Amino acid sequence: MSEVSAFCVKGYDDPALFKAVDGIIEGFCASHPVTADTKILLKPNLVSKHTPDKAATTHPMLVRAVIRALRARGARHITLADSCGGTYNGPVMRGVYTASGMKAACEEEGAFLYEGFEETVRKQPNGLRCREFTQLLPVAQADYVINLPKLKTHVMAGLSCAVKNLYGTIPGLLKAELHMRFPQPEDFGHMLADLCELVKPALSIVDGVTAMEGDGPTGGEPRFVGLVAGGEDPYLVDLFCCQIIGIDPARVPYLAAARQRGLCPAAFPAGMLRGDPEAARPVAGFRMPESYKPFDLTGSFPPGLRWAAPFLTKRFAPHPAIQKRKCIGCGKCAVICPQKVISIEKKKARIRPQSCIRCFCCHEMCPERAIEVRRFKIFNL
Repeated sequence: MSEVSAFCVKGYDDPALFKAVDGIIEGFCASHPVTADTKILLKPNLVSKHTPDKAATTHPMLVRAVIRALRARGARHITLADSCGGTYNGPVMRGVYTASGMKAACEEEGAFLYEGFEETVRKQPNGLRCREFTQLLPVAQADYVINLPKLKTHVMAGLSCAVKNLYGTIPGLLKAELHMRFPQPEDFGHMLADLCELVKPALSIVDGVTAMEGDGPTGGEPRFVGLVAGGEDPYLVDLFCCQIIGIDPARVPYLAAARQRGLCPAAFPAGMLRGDPEAARPVAGFRMPESYKPFDLTGSFPPGLRWAAPFLTKRFAPHPAIQKRKCIGCGKCAVICPQKVISIEKKKARIRPQSCIRCFCCHEMCPERAIEVRRFKIFNL
């Protein structure tokens, strides 16, 4: 089991950020040879078109620090690639790369920004839920995949960090297909574990300088944490981040799945942290998603009526809801919806709730934040 390195930084312009990243890369290169011929793939979190101040995407300053550290150690074949959550094509990704700051970072620091949009099918013979994945071609071609997640909450998975970030190696709307195939959180978590074991990122470096709390991964609010953390084991990195922001790993489906498979412990182990001890201090009051709050009506019914609890729990559980005053009728939610239960009527989105699987993809992709995670108010009492 590898260790996790964590450091406190005061901001993205803080020299400590570059020092922290350089130290993490130095430790990695000590056991992983990097030469001018080594093919390195950088995988940031570029969920959709957002500017860095929104805290929805990996900050370009962290990416710049990684590129500089790798180039200082002789790396010359450095490619940055990702697939956003909706339509995956040239105009969309160019907009995402530009808005997020990745285009400028790659051009100015000497990395190649991937715009080839080629895919490849990779077998996962050890997959428990998914035995085959379609992925971006440069992911399969890389000698090392360096994973650069953003520390965020997630309305479906609880946490979006190292393991969840690998979902972006799946091209565009194929992500929605996987949501449809694995609508239950437990199955979706096992699918993500299958994916992680296929990609096997060599290193994960978390952008936790400004994280996202609340209804992440795009609808939450920025929260300064001042953290840069990295390690070779993505599960261990995520367990550490759970400890920092106060998420129970057992309620993160992919970490629960990984624990069942013996891929990680139940919690971040004592003595596995390197770097700045202050970086391990938990963040007080980090706000969780509305969907993360416990919701189970089983104990509310007398024994003779408990047969109705599963149906009513599903009926009244947190769900996506359209705020019509904000909706502009762009249709991105309808495109991404795995179950195709969203339509545009009179220039406003409409969800057919009876068939919704509560994957919250629509919430994630809405550019106007017009889709909220709604709970029936009586259950907040």
